[in-house]
Amino acid sequence: MDFTASPDEYMPTFYIGHHESDRTRITPELLLQAQNCNYDMLTTPITTPYFHSRVLTLLSKYLNELESHPTRSIPVPVISSVSPFDTPLAPGETISQLLAVVSPWIDLCSPDPVIYNVSRQVLELEVAYAAFCGIGNIILPNPKLHHGKLHGEGLTQYAYAVQEALNIGNYIQMSISLPMMDNTAHDSDEVLGSLAESTRRRYLGSSDNGSQKNFMEELEENIGGGPVVLSRKKPASFDFFGTWDAWNIIRTLCKYSNRLSVALSIPSHLPPLSVSSRWHSEPLRLLSISKKAFFKNPSGYPAFTHNHQALLTKYMRIRNPPWLLLCDVGPIPGFDNPEIIISAADGILSPNEAADPPSPTPAEASQLQRNGSKKSTKIVTDPTPHLNYLRYLQSHQPSRTILERFGAGYQDYLQAPLQPLTDNLESITYEVFEKDPIKYDQYLKAIQQALIDWRDQGKRASGSDGRIVVAVVGAGRGPLITRALQASDATGIPIDLWAVEKNPNAFVLLQRHNEETWANRVNLVKSDMRSWKGPLREAVHQRSGYTGQWPLRRNEGQPSNTDLASSSATPIEPQAPSHGPIDIVVSELLGSFADNELSPECLDGILPLLNPTDGISIPCSYKAYLTPIAAPKLHADIAARALTDPDAPHTPYVVMLHAIDYLSTTSRPSTSRSNTSDSVPTPVPNVLEAWSFYHGPMAALPTTSTNLHNTRHARLSFNLRDRAVCHGLAGYFEAVLYPGVELSTNPLNMEEKSPGMMSWFPIYFPLKTPLYTPDASTLTVSIFRATDNRKVWYEWMVAAWSNLMCGIGSGDKRRVRLGVSEVGSSKSGGCMM
Repeated sequence: MDFTASPDEYMPTFYIGHHESDRTRITPELLLQAQNCNYDMLTTPITTPYFHSRVLTLLSKYLNELESHPTRSIPVPVISSVSPFDTPLAPGETISQLLAVVSPWIDLCSPDPVIYNVSRQVLELEVAYAAFCGIGNIILPNPKLHHGKLHGEGLTQYAYAVQEALNIGNYIQMSISLPMMDNTAHDSDEVLGSLAESTRRRYLGSSDNGSQKNFMEELEENIGGGPVVLSRKKPASFDFFGTWDAWNIIRTLCKYSNRLSVALSIPSHLPPLSVSSRWHSEPLRLLSISKKAFFKNPSGYPAFTHNHQALLTKYMRIRNPPWLLLCDVGPIPGFDNPEIIISAADGILSPNEAADPPSPTPAEASQLQRNGSKKSTKIVTDPTPHLNYLRYLQSHQPSRTILERFGAGYQDYLQAPLQPLTDNLESITYEVFEKDPIKYDQYLKAIQQALIDWRDQGKRASGSDGRIVVAVVGAGRGPLITRALQASDATGIPIDLWAVEKNPNAFVLLQRHNEETWANRVNLVKSDMRSWKGPLREAVHQRSGYTGQWPLRRNEGQPSNTDLASSSATPIEPQAPSHGPIDIVVSELLGSFADNELSPECLDGILPLLNPTDGISIPCSYKAYLTPIAAPKLHADIAARALTDPDAPHTPYVVMLHAIDYLSTTSRPSTSRSNTSDSVPTPVPNVLEAWSFYHGPMAALPTTSTNLHNTRHARLSFNLRDRAVCHGLAGYFEAVLYPGVELSTNPLNMEEKSPGMMSWFPIYFPLKTPLYTPDASTLTVSIFRATDNRKVWYEWMVAAWSNLMCGIGSGDKRRVRLGVSEVGSSKSGGCMM
């Protein structure tokens, strides 16, 4: 993979659609005009207003009959199949460019069984006909969460209806329309002709008139961004995670179907960052953007706030980025007069049009809302200004980092960890690691500093002629050998370099490098490092009156027996070669969780060979870290694998975590704005240390010794502010190569210790069954590093806790266990020793 290419070459693709709430049908001419304007797709209703009227009439007659004959048992009305008057759709070549919209006037959450039954019939009729026509994507109406005093009690029946719809349209992708947060003042009652209006009173609870904070007050107490445009006149109650909670119930009952996703509506004022991060972890299929999400810049052109731009950039970096749907931003221009030539939106804006608006304070936002039209001095003549602005953002997306370019295609892709002890790696695997621009620079610094300190501290070297003996164990294709030679040359400190590698195929390449690149400066040993006896000392040959020495080194000649015999009549008795100590041992045995590729077990066999007083191990220590995460996409992937592989939920995976949400976080002040009074705290994960390993000179282990000294156990506690679902644990590591030189994959300090490093992705410990946690709960994680002297594996489990009041007025709290996960165990696929 070439990392020399400019990051500016990357340009994401925005697939942008157009939606009109009052659209009744799509003609080929309208679709062609939309394409000419640079729209990629259009939405279409599945049924017509005639069908809507027919259903309302049928329902009204039925309810009137029930009221007239309250004691009579009357069957629920049955909606007849759709007719040509009921639908504008028909199979055709353009059907693949349409997004079908299920009638928004149904209420699948209704507490009234009649309303629910009729709504479900409408859903099934529309899905069945759309599937017949060849529609590939359907947008479902958002679940109505509020019915009088009832809140969210119809979600299970909504989920059941969706599950049945998935069975009807076996190949259709379904997206549930959801706002980012729950607002009781803006529910589906706003849809004209909604069936919810016919809900019988006896099925509704009374309204709750208790005092509520309005949205402005709630936002000022939380993290958020962008201007506030909601009126202060009507207090509204906002549940920031209310719609996510509804989505979680629906997708859980639908068993995390990979054909079910979210069509997320972007509001004019963004909720706390914790909410947008949660949605980032979910399967986003569509981002619905209405006129209200835009603000006019000083030139009168629609634009996003800085926070909206950042949100869009974040969501569009997902491995499968969502489509964008512009909602009710005006009709397709020029359709009424097809002869008018409309240039395609290309995102080329003038500097004034493209200028970003500042992010106003709430007070400024209210003022802008009242006076914005008066301040605009320029009339926007662009026929598709909202589309053109999105195309502009598409062509001006921030450059990807080196790590993002390296990981392209690997985001949220599950990989089983390597087993280098039992498997001989392929050359391409070594090559991927060797492209890391940071890792080997850090190793070079560590080796250089170790050599300098050895010399400056006057330590006695173990090699001949005062050379420091350096051993690279697990040499692979030789990148650490190259760094060791570079360190010696840069410091002017001579070394006696040994390289040990068990992979016979890699050893061939090492031999070639030694001949062609390293000038035969390396002593190569083909062996498992745990059975290597150490560097050979120079053998001593003695005869009368003379002591001669020659090194038993690769590619260095030795006197023949004939030469020795002719030099003296006294026979020469060579001493048996002996093995000397190592001054500095260098290894790259670390895995994503530090010790998961058996670095401790491998070094147990080599560290007894270290110089007993001054020996150095690079790395000298490392620590493993954990944090709980929500990872619904990973869970769905593992659940699908489990159908054929029962060990799938018990495998720790190496994965470039991307569409996830950290469940336990703290706030770190942001420095992204010049005005510190407006700075927004940035949530950062709580990542806690599980255990550590330290390496230095050690005595040889007894031959009967067990591996128990390398077992570990940790119990960690994480506080959660918001309700969530824990799908598993993310694992990281930090390593000290040499004092002052470190490597880290820990998201808290990776950019400080080893920025841009990409040799390791995090490790993921999945939970077979996700664990739901309410607001203000605690997760306790127990994890074990186990061994039976043949292999090493991990076992892990998670428990959820909550503090409940013991009694009214007592003020005492009792810690209650809410649930415990199954024990995950990788024993069957453990790493062989």
